Amino acid sequence: MIALLFCAILLIYVALIVQLIFGFNKVKSFEVTDLTPKTAFTIVVPFRNEAKNLPTLLESISNLNYPHKMIEIILVDDFSTDNSERICIQWRMKYEHLDTTLLENLHLSYSPKKDAIGRAMPIAKHDWVVTTDADCILNKNWLLTFDNYIQNNNPEMIVGTVMYKAKNNWFHHFQQLDLMSLQGVTIGSFGIGKPFMCNGANFGYTKKFFYEIGGFGGISDTASGDDVFLLQKAVNTNPDKVHYLKNTDSIVKTRPENDLFKLFMQRVRWAGKSTGYKSSYAKFLAVVVLLMNFSLVVGCWLLVVGKIDWRVVLFVFGVKYIIDYTLLYKSNSYLRNGKFFVPIASSVIYPFFSSLVGIYSLFGSFRWKGRKFSN
Repeated sequence: MIALLFCAILLIYVALIVQLIFGFNKVKSFEVTDLTPKTAFTIVVPFRNEAKNLPTLLESISNLNYPHKMIEIILVDDFSTDNSERICIQWRMKYEHLDTTLLENLHLSYSPKKDAIGRAMPIAKHDWVVTTDADCILNKNWLLTFDNYIQNNNPEMIVGTVMYKAKNNWFHHFQQLDLMSLQGVTIGSFGIGKPFMCNGANFGYTKKFFYEIGGFGGISDTASGDDVFLLQKAVNTNPDKVHYLKNTDSIVKTRPENDLFKLFMQRVRWAGKSTGYKSSYAKFLAVVVLLMNFSLVVGCWLLVVGKIDWRVVLFVFGVKYIIDYTLLYKSNSYLRNGKFFVPIASSVIYPFFSSLVGIYSLFGSFRWKGRKFSN
């Protein structure tokens, strides 16, 4: 009976991932053409205690291969207690020709990041607003690719790709695999016409569209979700205007965590968004993924106490490994286009890590940037 239940969960899981793999193939890579830049952008960067990361981000902004007169930067300080503000001021003085505004956040809701973006929106000079994070590095052709896509496709909202700038160690590689799986699901969901996921570190939309869908109205009761909840509102309102930009020059790189507790808290914060999903497909997928990983954890325990045949657990693990590898391979071919492998150790540890994150996010709180939040 237990074996049949495990196999039933596996069958549903495989069907969903295969669907996403086919969806991934449907999202075609965008080829940049030789067009004169026409789109003016406002870059919004919320930050809190990012003195370590801000210099790299700001330097990448100053190196953007895009007419500086068509760029506005709004930096929103969420009450930093380190030297973040000083770093921003010094950078602004160094690059006086760049239109830069430094604001202090106003806490009007439970979500500091939504408040920060909402603080910037009324004063943004340009219709196209793109958000990124303080721990990111922008490709020099980032905005050029966005502009080219906008001119060719006329979207109102664009979802971009995020990957880690990882070191060659197992802990970073583990996080890279996890993020690649999320990017694969994101692209695949766009391919099947059911987008529900994105990352605020590489996200753009017009002010007009933002206000048309009601901004963050109705989604400010959660600490995070400035990206996925806004995306889902947009998809419910006008899905044809929401696009995925699949081009390597538009990829934004961010830094992986170096601390296990911080990684756990980050993933709890991400997983906590699933309870607020409006998409029934997204909720179903989240439940199936959690059940799939948790069933392997339970299977290992039953194996230890002698309540299940080891061949059942090995079969479930093997099939899951193969289907996960297929999606990850496709993500890797787009994101890094290099050698790829999935260590067995990562695949064994991941169900335990993922199950703990998923279950904890349903009942526990999380700490982020020195603050405590509940999902």
